[in-house]
Amino acid sequence: HSENLSIPAPSVMRLSRYVRVPYRRAVPMTRAGVLRRDLRRCAYCGRRADTIDHVVPRSRGGQHSWENCVAACRQCNSRKADKMLDEIGWSLAEPPRPPHRTAGGVLVLAVEPLPAWEPWLGVAA
Repeated sequence: HSENLSIPAPSVMRLSRYVRVPYRRAVPMTRAGVLRRDLRRCAYCGRRADTIDHVVPRSRGGQHSWENCVAACRQCNSRKADKMLDEIGWSLAEPPRPPHRTAGGVLVLAVEPLPAWEPWLGVAA
């Protein structure tokens, strides 16, 4: 809409032409991406996560990668500090991995679809 004009727009539009986007091999590693991959749950205690933690601390040679970063709550992140998991007796339920792409190439990290879109998305959602 503008100052003088308001045009109603549908929440769902049908694609009439598809433009192929070049395939990107690696998914960029971001803080928001790690939190989204881990469903904003702490990898150590299961509470709501608001930070990310390096499983192998960077001060000990750990990389800033999908395979070394997990979502963590502030308390666990502070308690772990720059220690290794075996030093404090902690373990991960599952090892961190890069997020998967769906068959259509859309990242799993995409925003959840609106409920009004469900009839058009079907199984793909």
